[in-house]
Amino acid sequence: MCNENNDCKCIAEILTVINILQHNANCCGDTCLDSCDKGFLGNSSTCLSCNTRPIMLYTCGSNGVALSLPISKDPNETVTSNVFRVEKIDGCCATFRVLAPNPDTTEVATIPYVATNSFFTMNLECVCVLRCLNDTCVECI
Repeated sequence: MCNENNDCKCIAEILTVINILQHNANCCGDTCLDSCDKGFLGNSSTCLSCNTRPIMLYTCGSNGVALSLPISKDPNETVTSNVFRVEKIDGCCATFRVLAPNPDTTEVATIPYVATNSFFTMNLECVCVLRCLNDTCVECI
């Protein structure tokens, strides 16, 4: 078992905050910390352009390598991504959407990721590190 205490509370609470922020996609709240659980998306509480806080997940046995999954549901897909968007939290289970690098190089600076139709559900007891990336806008959510 990854988590000896069978306790996913810390990771689940942070993901719940991120999920609520993404669903509300408004900017209000705490402006003090630039951490995973800051109370708004974007660089400041007046920014209204962000709808996603991309994350990377590290499992207990990953030896510091981020989890990476295919960007499509095609079983022959070889292209993977290690950047995700939390979509749903249910206790110690979370559903994530795989985000792919934006193929439009003219937009990469402002829209670094695009949404895929590839999802996975993970037991949060096996997540030991959650890395938050810069808040951004992901189209087609």
